[in-house]
Amino acid sequence: MDDLTWQRSLALRDQRIRRQKYGLLLTAIAAILGAIAIWYGCFYTKTPEYALKEAQAAIEQRDSEKFARYVNLDLLTSQAYDDLTVDLFAYDATLTPKTRVLFEKFYVLVKPELSRGAAEAITRRIDSGLWTLPDGLDILKGRQLGIDFERFLERTQLRNTTLVSVGHVTHDGSTATAELNIREDCTDTSFTLVIALEEAADGHWQIAYIKNYRDYLDTVAPLINGDIADYIETTKPIVDDANDIFAAQKARFAALSRTSDGRPSAQQRKELAKFLEDDVIPALKDRQKKLDEIDVPSGAGYLARQRQLSTETTIRAWQHYIKGLRGDQPREFDAAETLLKQELAIDLRIDDIIKHTAVSKNIPTLP
Repeated sequence: MDDLTWQRSLALRDQRIRRQKYGLLLTAIAAILGAIAIWYGCFYTKTPEYALKEAQAAIEQRDSEKFARYVNLDLLTSQAYDDLTVDLFAYDATLTPKTRVLFEKFYVLVKPELSRGAAEAITRRIDSGLWTLPDGLDILKGRQLGIDFERFLERTQLRNTTLVSVGHVTHDGSTATAELNIREDCTDTSFTLVIALEEAADGHWQIAYIKNYRDYLDTVAPLINGDIADYIETTKPIVDDANDIFAAQKARFAALSRTSDGRPSAQQRKELAKFLEDDVIPALKDRQKKLDEIDVPSGAGYLARQRQLSTETTIRAWQHYIKGLRGDQPREFDAAETLLKQELAIDLRIDDIIKHTAVSKNIPTLP
């Protein structure tokens, strides 16, 4: 065998060896990938960790159906409702024992509707990226159920809580717990929620409820109530002065609109429109301007926004009323009446916040 033949034989042997090595490598890689796929499909997708990851992804992808698969919203909101309302009236010294029992029974009675409303609000938030309230003929719209759902939703802290990271996950048979590191945005308070997860019948996992939700509320509430109390105290002179002006204007409005047959004369309508335009609306704007100049503590932002919303709604109502007076247009009066009803609901909400803050001062300091 000459040198050229020998070299060719060596080259062919080397090629065969390399092909065999590549074949073995590809086979090993395929085996590893197959094992990973089997592990992922049969094991990882049926773990608490996977459920947590998919629930997060569902929020980011605005996929409420996926979210519902990995979060038991009915159980979650039901348990949260109990934590939220367990001592709602415990420190309200203005209630008699009989009245307190009646209120507690009422909250048990409306639990299904409020829990459902909270679950639907979460679902709408996932699908749209926005927190929206019930509309149409929903019993939770406004105060049809005898409770302010907007205020209830605010007290849950759902809208003010941001997930920072997922912490340690502990397995215990068909149950598990996970730590969620969160932040309450209004007071910039960090907290670790402990989430209970349960294994469903088909083997996938679901977030079931929050073990220490009440602890979270107890941590955040005093901070928020403290900020609200400070804000109320700071703005009290502005509100008191404005209330005196509004009381006088109310009396003046009643005098200007007094008639014998219930229908104001053309001159009365003219004077009423001028009074609303020159006195009432400027007084509302002046009060809001003074309130806007006050530094609002972060925890009191919700109350400040409600006051601003009340002012804006009232001004819009009176503007429609003025158009109705000047043009004798029933549609404008109807629009004004609708807005004034909305303003009343907002003012009742503001009163609820102020009263709740006053009651919270009676809550003993926890050790």
